[in-house]
Amino acid sequence: QVQLVESGGGLVQAGGSLRLSCAASGGTFSAYGVAWFRQAPVKERDFVAGISWSGGTTAYADSVKGRFTISRDNAKNTVSLQMNSLKPEDTAVYYCAAAPTFYMGSYSYRYEYWGQGTQVTVSS
Repeated sequence: QVQLVESGGGLVQAGGSLRLSCAASGGTFSAYGVAWFRQAPVKERDFVAGISWSGGTTAYADSVKGRFTISRDNAKNTVSLQMNSLKPEDTAVYYCAAAPTFYMGSYSYRYEYWGQGTQVTVSS
């Protein structure tokens, strides 16, 4: 059983940056694919970025490519999401998710463990 706790959200002006962190406990986190999803009010939960168990492979939604960077430190059981050039449309609750099957893609149902989410608000 893996527990995930996100942190680093907050209020930032458009063009600014935030760094989200996802801390894991329990299980063999280094064997899990991990992703960030986000959900804005009255919208579906969308894939943002994913990273393989080793960190060697990453994937991004088109809307964040070139602005967001996902990384992981298996020694510290953490995954981070560096968000630059933030836009008002990035405003959402951001969730960390882990898949014990090495999956790191965009299908939310493939992820078994989820954090509670952290709010990111980008003002214009």
